[in-house]
Amino acid sequence: MEKNNVKRIHDFKQSIWLDFIDRKIMDTGDLQKLIDEDGVRGVTSNPAIFEKAISSSSDYDADIKELSRQEMSNEDIFYGLAVRDIKRAADLFKPVYEEEVKGADGYISLEVSPHLARDTEGTISQARELWKAVDRKNVMIKIPGTAEGLAAIRTCISEGININVTLLFSLDRYETVANAYISGLEDRVRTNKPIDHIASVASFFLSRIDVMVDPVLKEKGLDQLYGEVAIASAKKAYEIYKRVFSSDRFKKLEIDGAKPQRLLWASTSSKNPDFPDTKYVEALIGPNTVNTVPMETLEAFRDHGQAENTLEDGLGKASNTLSQLKEAGIDLDEMTQKLEEEGIEKFNQPYDKLLDAIGQQKKKALASGNS
Repeated sequence: MEKNNVKRIHDFKQSIWLDFIDRKIMDTGDLQKLIDEDGVRGVTSNPAIFEKAISSSSDYDADIKELSRQEMSNEDIFYGLAVRDIKRAADLFKPVYEEEVKGADGYISLEVSPHLARDTEGTISQARELWKAVDRKNVMIKIPGTAEGLAAIRTCISEGININVTLLFSLDRYETVANAYISGLEDRVRTNKPIDHIASVASFFLSRIDVMVDPVLKEKGLDQLYGEVAIASAKKAYEIYKRVFSSDRFKKLEIDGAKPQRLLWASTSSKNPDFPDTKYVEALIGPNTVNTVPMETLEAFRDHGQAENTLEDGLGKASNTLSQLKEAGIDLDEMTQKLEEEGIEKFNQPYDKLLDAIGQQKKKALASGNS
């Protein structure tokens, strides 16, 4: 029997994680099926995913009613719901986590409030709370890779908390994040604590880069670079990854069991209908990386995706693409900073909508309880 297309990606030492979670996918056994048949090896969540899950079904109504009676804030009710889902998903992926290379995969990610993206201390505090509440070794707390997030990442790693660094668009910021991870491990070693169980990924966002850059390329007559900038940036990020995690600095930590912080390709659905729907998966398959895909991208790849080792193909072309941007006066750093700010806002909006929806349900629950 021919191997499933999605499962074949794992032959090239890349892990596919699902960028989606809700109760229905667990209740129906569909998530287990994705693990068994497609070789899905982890799950990521974000405020937009939870907003859709909670607002578009009645699966959470009973829990909202129960939590409403405990005089909890809307945000506390949300995290009460989310933590239950994350625990359950973490238990489903426990066998993946406990495979022959323990801790290579099987992780479930839960994000701190997007309103904390510019708040270092608030991020650290909530990351600790969520880590303690979920209480699973195969969980990662998502922290945005903003300037303010860097110290939070370092502190949380030093405390033994697995971190998924999110909202990365720029190469410079990615390298700073990789160094914050290493610094966190070094801090922990200095206090004689183990580091062999700590895992982290750095989530580099792709399709949103092209959505922003492509119209500018058209204006400047650089049609040949259309749809190329995000993939070129990702390939250069992988070069940085290889350099940073083969350094003497990191090798010292490897003696104590440190694992490299893997690059994770995020925002991998094709936002442009002109592009193939598997574009951001096929171009970036390579060792020691993760691609987190929404359901429709996973299904598209299962149907017609080509799994080949492509990540280090065309590195010269990638460098040339980024050089041509500079020559044309396109400031990619400025654009990626704008993308970071927009990314925070794109998570704040569904998060606020979600809290409002919980507030409405809470009112109903309390009213029915008092009648």
